[in-house]
Amino acid sequence: MTGSALRRPTAEELAAAQDAVIPDVAGPGLRVLFCGINPGLWSGATGRHFARPGNRFWPALYRSGFTPRQFGPAEQEELLGLGLGITNVVSRTTAKAAELTAEEYRAGGAALVERVTRLRPRALAVLGIGAYRTAFGRPRAAVGPQPEPIGSTEVWVLPNPSGLNAHYTLDGIAAEFRALRLHLAGEGPQE
Repeated sequence: MTGSALRRPTAEELAAAQDAVIPDVAGPGLRVLFCGINPGLWSGATGRHFARPGNRFWPALYRSGFTPRQFGPAEQEELLGLGLGITNVVSRTTAKAAELTAEEYRAGGAALVERVTRLRPRALAVLGIGAYRTAFGRPRAAVGPQPEPIGSTEVWVLPNPSGLNAHYTLDGIAAEFRALRLHLAGEGPQE
């Protein structure tokens, strides 16, 4: 069993988590700052990123080789020692990303640029093509490396690891994560 075992929030705890904000797991000089769309209610209720069972972030991180074993939400702070961090485009929790407005995405994108400029990770990995397109005004963006860095930070778009994303299997998500890891290690295609 990994450290992913969290107590299941009650219905009342999930309801109370609406519009909560959980802190980033971040610091200066990371290899990769992973950026979710926004935290879900499970994350808001537990205070942990990608906490909902069925979210494929933690298994994809391991299968791609970013972590030596499968970590879980309760171990999120351990990512910092591996040069990895977590943030979100929009900080408030919702039951579904569809509850967010285009204005929230754009404001979140501007705040994310400020955060990346301050923290200067080697790469920013936005986990969700729709969120990236809206937040950064790039309607034709595709999964993979983006031509526009943020200062010296490379920007990549990776698939949303939510269990609701039927466009990608866990293996497909892990393959996209792996492409970023290999690129950063100098083993993948140079963009």
